[in-house]
Amino acid sequence: MMKKKKKIVLAKPGLDGHDRGIQIVASALKEGGMDVIYLGLRQTPEMIVNAAIQKKANVIAVSVLTGSHMTVFRKMMKLLKEKGIKEMLVTGGGIIPEADQKKLSKLGVGRLFGPGTPLEEIVSYIKNWKGSVS
Repeated sequence: MMKKKKKIVLAKPGLDGHDRGIQIVASALKEGGMDVIYLGLRQTPEMIVNAAIQKKANVIAVSVLTGSHMTVFRKMMKLLKEKGIKEMLVTGGGIIPEADQKKLSKLGVGRLFGPGTPLEEIVSYIKNWKGSVS
C-alpha cells in the first residue's frame, strides 16, 4: 500500500514581513517529499485554518516572529476544534519562549522550532508525525 504524501499549509500570520525562513523551510519540506502550499504573508488564523481545511491538509505550520504566537496559535486551535478537526498537526517556529511553548503544547500545538534549527530536524518531525493522512 502506497502511503499518501503529507500536505502542509505554511503561512506568515499577522504583520510580520520577514518570510525568508519559512520559504527555506517550505523548500526543504518539498525536497522531503511533502506537498507544500505556502499562503504567504499577512494571513489571519481564520484564513490559515480555512485554507488547510479546503486543501485537505494534514499539517499547518506558521512562522511567528512578532510576539503574537500565543494569540495566533490559540485562535487556530480554537477554530480547528470548532470545525471538528482533530487529526491535524499544528506546528511552526519563530521567537517563542520555552514557557510559552509549554503552554501551547498543553493546547495541542505540536513541536515549535526556533531560529537555527536544522532543516532535517523539521522535515523529520513532520514526516514522522503519526496523525492520520487524508
